[in-house]
Amino acid sequence: MNRNYLKGPKKIFFFPILALLFLCSSPKDSFADSDKGKVIFAANCASCHRIMVDATGPSLFGKENETPGGRKWIYNWVHNPQAILQSGDKYALGLQAKFSIVMPSFPQLTDQDINDVLDYVKAAGELAQKSTPANQPAGATQSTGSDNSLLYGLLTLVLAIMALILMQINSNLSRLASEKQGETIPEPIPFYRNKGYIAIVSVLLFLVAGYFLTDAAVHLGRQQNYEPTQPIFFSHHIHAGINQINCLYCHAGAEKSKQAMIPSPNICMNCHKSIDGYRGPTLTDYNGKNIDGTTEIHKLYDYIGWDFLKKKYTRPGRPIAWVKIHNLPDFVYFNHSQHVVVGKVQCQTCHGPITDENQVYQYANLSMGWCINCHRTTRVQFTENNYYSIFTKFHQELKAGSIDSVTVEMAGGTDCQRCHY
Repeated sequence: MNRNYLKGPKKIFFFPILALLFLCSSPKDSFADSDKGKVIFAANCASCHRIMVDATGPSLFGKENETPGGRKWIYNWVHNPQAILQSGDKYALGLQAKFSIVMPSFPQLTDQDINDVLDYVKAAGELAQKSTPANQPAGATQSTGSDNSLLYGLLTLVLAIMALILMQINSNLSRLASEKQGETIPEPIPFYRNKGYIAIVSVLLFLVAGYFLTDAAVHLGRQQNYEPTQPIFFSHHIHAGINQINCLYCHAGAEKSKQAMIPSPNICMNCHKSIDGYRGPTLTDYNGKNIDGTTEIHKLYDYIGWDFLKKKYTRPGRPIAWVKIHNLPDFVYFNHSQHVVVGKVQCQTCHGPITDENQVYQYANLSMGWCINCHRTTRVQFTENNYYSIFTKFHQELKAGSIDSVTVEMAGGTDCQRCHY
């Protein structure tokens, strides 16, 4: 029997298997995470906090040992920061003085949720400390993701090279054995005419093309990190961050309607009739270019027809062509008031560290997986909420102690018709 009879089919099936291992080794999106604390951290905390380094808010690693009351103090702080500040707590007042903002309250998070987050932060922080060289800052190794595709790719490449070497050794040994036994050895076929190699290349090209085509289709229409140039440079950091203007003052529709609303110029003029110049911190755009704040205020006057010298309107105004940043597909229904009023969702959950941004950009990818993951893990403020009064079964189970909380998913938040109808 010819020893080379099965060699071709083995080659044909070996490389597609390696290719599949490489393509499937690092999925980009997942609907759930095995670590509960990590999921809650990503959905509620990551927009303002990092584990090892300060961001919009303080780093979280080790904070339970710094607070005056340990985890109990953290429970009260997460549920109602304003109450802690009004009590005159020195540690809380120090945080406010250092970061110039107050953390929004998260009454929907239970003590167990907070424990899960703190346990995750502790484990992740200890791991980061172990993997950080002695001469490197503690937060330098922290990554915004856990994509190991490069590592898997290198491992796959090494395995493929080893397989090629072993196959070549096997071929040479077979040839030597045939020569020793006096068998006739046919002339080798050039690789570009070898049907086995042609089949392998064809399958690989098909897999690679299919992978990139599917990846492009999945991400079609998503524009995470989209940061357009607006007709007037508006800094949320100055308005909502330093001056602490409430989001709902400008975006009044966020708690009353589906749309959050872009504020009309009249709302801007409530303040800028008297504030006609900028004297705050240096403003820069995403390219690092310095922005003259006074010039931007006068652009507003030009649009609305206001003469800042005469202190009156001298001509008709014209609309400001703001560029829309967050766009959902037409087949997706999203209601701001339902999330803000009923769900008690903070603006930063979807819009990121908005109080730290000079130019607004799309913080989240707004994918279906991202929304469903939030609905699966977010616990709603179920009691003392008239919206959920009709869910008598869950109210009875809460009173009986058979469940400790209700998630959005349990209340039907992952039903298709909730977002698609």
